Amino acid sequence: MAASSRSGVSAKIWALAALIVVAIALYTAGWFYAAATLKANTLAALGKQQDRGVTAECADATYRGYPFRIGLFCSKVTIDDSAKGISASFGALRSAAQVYAPSHILWELDGPSELRTGNGLSVTSQWNDLQASLNTVAGGLERSSTVIRGLTAAITSSQTGQAVDLKVEQAEIHARQNGADLDAALTLRNSDLTARGLPLQIPRFTAVADVTLAGKAGLLEGQDDTGTGLYGTKGEIRQLGIDLGDGQILSVSGPISIDTEGRLSGKLKLQVEKIGAWRERLSGNFPQLAKTIDTASKMLSALTGGGDSASLDLTLNRGKILVGGFIAVGEIPPL
Repeated sequence: MAASSRSGVSAKIWALAALIVVAIALYTAGWFYAAATLKANTLAALGKQQDRGVTAECADATYRGYPFRIGLFCSKVTIDDSAKGISASFGALRSAAQVYAPSHILWELDGPSELRTGNGLSVTSQWNDLQASLNTVAGGLERSSTVIRGLTAAITSSQTGQAVDLKVEQAEIHARQNGADLDAALTLRNSDLTARGLPLQIPRFTAVADVTLAGKAGLLEGQDDTGTGLYGTKGEIRQLGIDLGDGQILSVSGPISIDTEGRLSGKLKLQVEKIGAWRERLSGNFPQLAKTIDTASKMLSALTGGGDSASLDLTLNRGKILVGGFIAVGEIPPL
């Protein structure tokens, strides 16, 4: 082979090698850029909004997964909302996304966690397993799903001195932006609730909530353009219910609103299945209220023709609960 031919082949090899090196360098730079984006999106999902006085810190942050995955790992996560007087801390965080799909983030969070508010509420919790997924878009967080198994929580109020313990076999939390609205759903499966110092024996239950809040899509990212939180909000309760098992179901649904003072108003439909079973279960767990429970169940059955199921129209008028629009049966305090 002539010297000119050999030098031509050598030049092509060097050119190809240079292209490979440049491609690797560009890919590596892109990976670290994506990793930084992952960190920003993950912390934003946890609540970081510095311009609104909310900060989220990721201790000992490291990136892992190169070259095909991107992962953010933290030894501890802390969140502080100075404007609302809320602070929270969690254990280790592990998150990951595929390089080709950095907008879909999977993450795990360890306990224990502690939440404190300026009004004296303290919540400490631990769990066996917490897994979540996030979908982000250019404008921020689009949807979130979280599953928590083996959750235990202690809720204490320094104002009232009351403490409540909650155990949940499995909790599921789903939220998504639906245009300008926020869709949210919560399920607490096989839950036990006890109040310390009180003779309450609440039966095991499964709680379900499925709601839409009009114009509150920004709450998914911790943003609130109005600055009023849930106050002044309108929405729809698709289902808000408790299931004691064996078909013992109580649920409400319908439109609802929260005024600027936190009082609830709306037109709701109350549905109760197996009234007799509810009476027996609650009377056994709350013997001191047995007469009241018996009277309420008989009234409920009578209003629906003496059956074992009931469907009633409830009106909420700034917190006051009215049956049929005029019979007052109770009041819900401001949120």
